[in-house]
Amino acid sequence: MSTSTKSNYHHGELREALLQAAMRMLETGEQFSLRAVARETGVSQTAPYRHFSDRDALESALAARGFRDLLAALQEVAATSSARPAEYELAEYAVAYVEFALRRPALFRVMFGNACDEGSEERAAAVSTIHSVLRDAVSGMFPHADAAALASAGWALAHGLAYLHLDGKIPSASSTAPEAAAAAHVRAAFAAILTLKT
Repeated sequence: MSTSTKSNYHHGELREALLQAAMRMLETGEQFSLRAVARETGVSQTAPYRHFSDRDALESALAARGFRDLLAALQEVAATSSARPAEYELAEYAVAYVEFALRRPALFRVMFGNACDEGSEERAAAVSTIHSVLRDAVSGMFPHADAAALASAGWALAHGLAYLHLDGKIPSASSTAPEAAAAAHVRAAFAAILTLKT
């Protein structure tokens, strides 16, 4: 990339370009560092340090982006399930969660493999909204229960199933796509749990 192109990045645009490059490298299995991302973006090796103090800070920003994308997937479920029973919505949140993990495994591992960065407002906001979405769904199903605790338990169930599938601990039949097998397991688990409602 030419020097003139390097100088064309404005402050916010450079951060976004670095994040996009890092996300591409992460999800295609390339090893990345701040220097590698700088090369990929076509800027000097010191330029990324204006936005990220080290690789951990860059990974935290990727995780924040991942939580925002996960939130969008959950909100899509809400948008398409308004005419269906609450039981359907609750299970489909879990399905969407597991499918996100299987579709973007490297990002999912970054999101949950590192300690939470309390200083990332973007990450904290997305995670807080995810909690709210799940808590509201649980409240609709179990109005007299501790919605926050049940939402966390439901998240734990979906999260455990996601990792069991990611790590190949629940093999699916060769004729069944992993996403379809995971969805079947999630729906079966939530169907069993929801029988306890009565």
